[in-house]
Amino acid sequence: MRKSLLLLTFAFAFLSFSYKNLPAVNAGYVPEVKSVQRTVFLKTHGNVSMGLTRLNFEDSIRNLYNKIQLASYGLDYTVFRLGMIGYYSLENEGALSDKNIITIIDFSKPSTEKRFYTVDLEQFKVKYHAYVAHGINTGDNMATVFSNRPNSNQSSMGFYVTGETYVGSKGYSLRLDGKDKAYNDKIRSRAVVIHEADYVSENWIQRYGRLGRSQGCPALPKEISRDVIDTIKDNTAIFAYYPDTNYLTSSQYLKVENLMNSLEEKTLRLVGRNTKAQS
Repeated sequence: MRKSLLLLTFAFAFLSFSYKNLPAVNAGYVPEVKSVQRTVFLKTHGNVSMGLTRLNFEDSIRNLYNKIQLASYGLDYTVFRLGMIGYYSLENEGALSDKNIITIIDFSKPSTEKRFYTVDLEQFKVKYHAYVAHGINTGDNMATVFSNRPNSNQSSMGFYVTGETYVGSKGYSLRLDGKDKAYNDKIRSRAVVIHEADYVSENWIQRYGRLGRSQGCPALPKEISRDVIDTIKDNTAIFAYYPDTNYLTSSQYLKVENLMNSLEEKTLRLVGRNTKAQS
């Protein structure tokens, strides 16, 4: 016991030195983590293992990105990093299950590109990389206009948490709860859900030069929709990204400094903590 306490004390002192953050990878708004002030540890199964801290935050996200080889899937690092800030913020709220899954929809890409990513953060793999539709009033091939208003037939940006499944007019579907006030917190009352659609297919793209569009729902290809829904249902995170400066600077789930400050009071488990950066 005394030896364990000495090791913990030594580790705490070592990790308390100042830390230089990784530079931003791409241009645009990227919230940064300030220098280390305190570190927090997570004690598991009698061993001292590292929890999420200011010190390891940037490295852990970069290592996950490299380990999962997300660049090869066309997912930009900055988008993934923002998604992980929100993931940990939702985890800090107790809003997520223990599935360790995040889904990212990159609405900066055209509908003719696969822009739906379901990422397993513990198994280090992309479980689904697929086409996904946006709302009919959000844009043609490119998504450009978003809304939280009922009957807008537009997509909503921001962080969602998945809910329960049901069978409705669109078949097997998944309810969603929007977490960003004024951006997507009305999606449940708007009946914005994940469902399958014939118009989300390569055949549709070849015929019309784009996917078909929904009434605001992130509709998926019929052949994978049920499997995706069963994977991500029941309290996993979805990040619907769009490079809107107002949203990126105002979302409470992207306030990285608030997240770092909260770690002084509460420890979060560091997902993928055994990853090693790849060259």
